[in-house]
Amino acid sequence: MEQLKNLPIGIQDFESLINDGYLYVDKTAIMYKMANTGRYYFLSRPRRFGKSMLLSTLKAYFLGKKELFKGLAIEKLEQKWTEHPVLHLDLNTEKYDHSDDLSNKLNLALVQWETLYGSHEAERSLGTRFEGVIRRAYEKTGQRVVILVDEYDKPMLQAIGNAELQEEYRATLKGFYGALKSMDGCIKFALLTGVTKFGKVSVFSDLNNLNDISLDEMYSDICGISEEELHDCFDDYVAVLAEKQRMTKDEAYAELKRRYDGYHFTEEALGMYNPFSVLNCLSKNKFGSYWFETGTPSYLVELLKNHNYNLEEMANKEVDADVLNSIDSTSKDPIPVIFQSGYLTIKGYEKRFGLYKLGFPNEEVREGFVRYLMPYYTSVSKGDTGFNIQNFIRDLESGNIDGFMNRLKSLFSITPYELVRDLENHYQNVMFIVSTLCGVYTRAEYHTSEGRIDMTMETPDYVYIWEFKYEKSAREALDQIKEKHYADPFKSSGKKIVCIGVNFSHQLRGIDEYVVEEA
Repeated sequence: MEQLKNLPIGIQDFESLINDGYLYVDKTAIMYKMANTGRYYFLSRPRRFGKSMLLSTLKAYFLGKKELFKGLAIEKLEQKWTEHPVLHLDLNTEKYDHSDDLSNKLNLALVQWETLYGSHEAERSLGTRFEGVIRRAYEKTGQRVVILVDEYDKPMLQAIGNAELQEEYRATLKGFYGALKSMDGCIKFALLTGVTKFGKVSVFSDLNNLNDISLDEMYSDICGISEEELHDCFDDYVAVLAEKQRMTKDEAYAELKRRYDGYHFTEEALGMYNPFSVLNCLSKNKFGSYWFETGTPSYLVELLKNHNYNLEEMANKEVDADVLNSIDSTSKDPIPVIFQSGYLTIKGYEKRFGLYKLGFPNEEVREGFVRYLMPYYTSVSKGDTGFNIQNFIRDLESGNIDGFMNRLKSLFSITPYELVRDLENHYQNVMFIVSTLCGVYTRAEYHTSEGRIDMTMETPDYVYIWEFKYEKSAREALDQIKEKHYADPFKSSGKKIVCIGVNFSHQLRGIDEYVVEEA
């Protein structure tokens, strides 16, 4: 096997990537289509999904750096290679904790651009200075301007939970981006990227010429790695991974798919792989939760807790397109932010009612997100999560339901009072977290012809059927399982069927009793 190119982990600059000989997955054909069929674009993608590399590639293209694109698809598509002035703004490099953080960041960019293209003393506001820079860049070079904005929404996301600061940031950005409309005649191309779409209802409310391609099938693979690209570009790397992990290559591909595939940005599009996780896995020749190790934003947990959201409902949500496309500072629904942040994706579409079914895209996200949530919903520390779940799994697989229940009772009994608002919903959320992390096949509210089972869990040898009551009795819960014949669908499985009735007590703030019977 010939020497493999180094994988571009953490590299976001296209020019350095090419010059230093790193592997590049060729996205230039679809990039060329974008650049030559429209002018103003907005693209939402999860963090570390290739947005910065896309902008850097576009920057090199519009600067006319033909030599960087040798051997790539765009080399045959582009004939002119015109050099345009490019204004590239990256808002990802600031924390935005204070009211002047955003204005300072924008001022810094403007000062740098004004050094190149000049300034005017009458231009005082950030917006008018931006207009002046665009105008003079056009007049000085004779070519219309290209504007690229990376992580436009970082200030707004940092200010979630602080309505006053978020409104201040919204007003600042709205005035700043207004230059895109007022200077239309001087602009060749503009692309703004981010994780979320605050702009559809606030920041960009005046920019009705902005084409949102986030859910556009034509551009569904502009970021990320497709199945075809994985096989075409990474086959030799997968072969090495398979050898290191003592797997066949087909098994390695299947595990990559289970862990890192499954992002759907339209209802018809093929799944996309998380590029950051794939690159890290193939570089280290080891499967891991690489995306989550870079940090899950705390604002997601704050949204779920503040709105007292049911986690099982979140993982099996049906919404219409309006929900997916809108976020504002007063929204009561955390789903749009969680979807746009990449923790949920489109799993299906019901055309008749225009409803999208959402779910976790893959195993890395499912396990990582729920594992991340556990310390926020219980008093189990982050470092102890794996140990606790390991013991739960052993109990389930061995049929030790008493051991499982004792651990569960302990988990509830040490839950701090300040973590609990709606006790019943809290119990459901903790059960969802525990059952999901156990890795067994779990269904919440399993439907039968006679009703809905609260939860089922399956291991190679056991089927567990759960019914939960709140301020009633465990016997009543168990009687419901028997009266409604919840065990019937599982009798042909050949597994031992165990029925568990559980009652939660408000006074005890946990489980006060449970009853177990075999079906």
